[in-house]
Amino acid sequence: MINKKFIIENLKTLFYALVIALILRSLLIQPFYIPSSSMEPTLFVGDRLFVTKYSYGYSKHSFPFSPPILQNRIFFSEPKRGDVVVFKTPADNRTDYIKRLIGLPGDEIQFIDSNLFINNSEIFKSIISKTDTIYCGKSTINVLTFEEKLPNGKLHRSVYLKDFPYQNSDPFVVPKDYYFFLGDNRDCSKDSRFLSSVGYVHKDNLVGKAQFIFFSSDKSIGSFFAFWKWHKSIRFNRFFKKII
Repeated sequence: MINKKFIIENLKTLFYALVIALILRSLLIQPFYIPSSSMEPTLFVGDRLFVTKYSYGYSKHSFPFSPPILQNRIFFSEPKRGDVVVFKTPADNRTDYIKRLIGLPGDEIQFIDSNLFINNSEIFKSIISKTDTIYCGKSTINVLTFEEKLPNGKLHRSVYLKDFPYQNSDPFVVPKDYYFFLGDNRDCSKDSRFLSSVGYVHKDNLVGKAQFIFFSSDKSIGSFFAFWKWHKSIRFNRFFKKII
């Protein structure tokens, strides 16, 4: 005979666990999976990382399914140039993207001869490697790897195609309360340069700041269940790596 009290107590425990998990996910920290190569060499396909939801305050997009419970962002804290940020794309307010914050409200961003300019000043970049190969979708591309230094002193790596890199753009003037994002894989990233699909991102669309990788695996070598390939597929050297 089924003990009704036992079932009720277990349902209560499950309910409380779900509520706690929802609170943690919405207000504190949330895991994300990297499905594309647009942020190489910073983030690889198969990286799993933690994003802090409290870094920039809260909006409706802080919660699962973006319920309209907040009209504006609350407890807002200005993101810093160079942060790696998860945001909802303006095109559908549903899809999560992760890119690097390059332009703040009022900034003018432009590419001239493959060089990045912010407010008419060229961003200094130093060559690190001329022989790197990285992914662009399922293909591999030959790239030049640079270390870029943003106006606030933030250093990060970016890559450009060896042949026919992104050359020139019109100036992008970032509106008030909006931000401009780029992928570190500059020639294989759909980002704020594409105004019809991503474009400028409103502060209410910010989800959180990427902090560190907690797990990483290369699915091209084998699935997680292929334990005999773990020594090749799991990237142990990326565990608990801070995202910069």
